[in-house]
Amino acid sequence: MSIKRHDTKARMSRAVIHQGVAYLCGQVAGPEARNGDITAQTQSMLARVDALLKEIGSSREELLSATIYLKDGSDFAAMNDVWDAWVPEGYAPARTCVCAPMPADELKVEVSVTTAVSA
Repeated sequence: MSIKRHDTKARMSRAVIHQGVAYLCGQVAGPEARNGDITAQTQSMLARVDALLKEIGSSREELLSATIYLKDGSDFAAMNDVWDAWVPEGYAPARTCVCAPMPADELKVEVSVTTAVSA
């Protein structure tokens, strides 16, 4: 059994790959967008997902599932506007969206992604 851990620290790995499936750690907005509205935070968060997908040899077209955590349910529609523009047509993953507390007060959204990895 081969398990590959990507960018592992004491607490977690940014991604863990096993049998062609990668499990990404939760992604939130970068420092430049942490005090922004839900649109800015979602765009930043998804840009970070893109970067991590590229690092591990995957892409948006290989997404399997996503769990989105929203601090405030009233941000659902605005978050979806950004999400819908980001997901390639015909490649939407299985998705769940729940309201949950965030790890920092300024954060409004977090996503956890599972994706296929070709290499």
